Amino acid sequence: MDISKNTIDWLMEDDNPSVKYFTMKKLLMVPEDNPDLRQVRLRIMDSLEVKTILTQQKDDGFWGQEDRFYTQKYQGTVWQLLILAELGAVPVNQIKRACEFIMEKSQADNGGFSTEYGKKAGAGLKSKVIPCLTGNMTHTLIQFGYLNDQRVQKSIDWIVSNQRADDGDKTDLTGWEYSKHVACFGEHTCFMGVVKSLKALAVIPEKSRSTAVQKKIDELTEFLLIHHIFKKSHELSKNSKPGWLRFGFPLMYQTDILEILIILTELGVHDKRMEESILILKKKQVDFERWEMENTFNGKIRYDIEKKGEISKWITLRALQVLSAYTNVPAEVKK
Repeated sequence: MDISKNTIDWLMEDDNPSVKYFTMKKLLMVPEDNPDLRQVRLRIMDSLEVKTILTQQKDDGFWGQEDRFYTQKYQGTVWQLLILAELGAVPVNQIKRACEFIMEKSQADNGGFSTEYGKKAGAGLKSKVIPCLTGNMTHTLIQFGYLNDQRVQKSIDWIVSNQRADDGDKTDLTGWEYSKHVACFGEHTCFMGVVKSLKALAVIPEKSRSTAVQKKIDELTEFLLIHHIFKKSHELSKNSKPGWLRFGFPLMYQTDILEILIILTELGVHDKRMEESILILKKKQVDFERWEMENTFNGKIRYDIEKKGEISKWITLRALQVLSAYTNVPAEVKK
């Protein structure tokens, strides 16, 4: 795919080192060991977003109220780690302390991540484990270099064993640990759980994926495809959620068709059931090779990221990443 030099130059401006880093990595395919890319990533740590978040961290590695790491939306520890990973932050000691904190406080002994800490258990409560959180934290920890940590391997195993892809079928859940969690694991599996779980599994290098992991990737991918990404699978003339057509960053536990397309294209998926979403993405250009921020958590997070209703480097980068990947060729800069 050809991308204009003006667009690449705009995305490569020094005012947003995170966007510059991912432009080099995802659009220009600069290898991770490239010294220029590594230098740009180091500059992410001096960005106002990252510096603001890290300066508000407590000495013990958490943000906000210690035991409200998830429920203190969007000020608690879970959300800061998620944002830092999305920004491409380097896993410096401060971030590693937060990772250790969240694995100690949120991770249950079965590997899933919980919304609450159990003092008696000395770990996250198994009864409060939810799939979107487990997917988000597994993805975040892998991004920060914890893939081979046994605790993260355990969370991957939890996803493989427990993330369902039921589509309104009468599935017998008798005797299953999460049979009462209807919101996440009912007759129709929660979309957000599928998306965030697949997002986590997708960043595992292909050579490191077990047969079970690949099988789960295929299962969750097909779940998204039978929904044509944003439709009701049993009534494809209807959208599942109107909000999924409004693009935002970061998305926390929410999703949109742009995030789903990123996950699928990074997995190398090229399917006709993606084409309506690709067409919507193309039509949402508000100017040549420019997209706007339509959905935001600004005012709720510790540092606002771009402005709603304005042209967005983040959304433009992500849109071009999808379109480049969907054509199955690296981006070329058009003079």
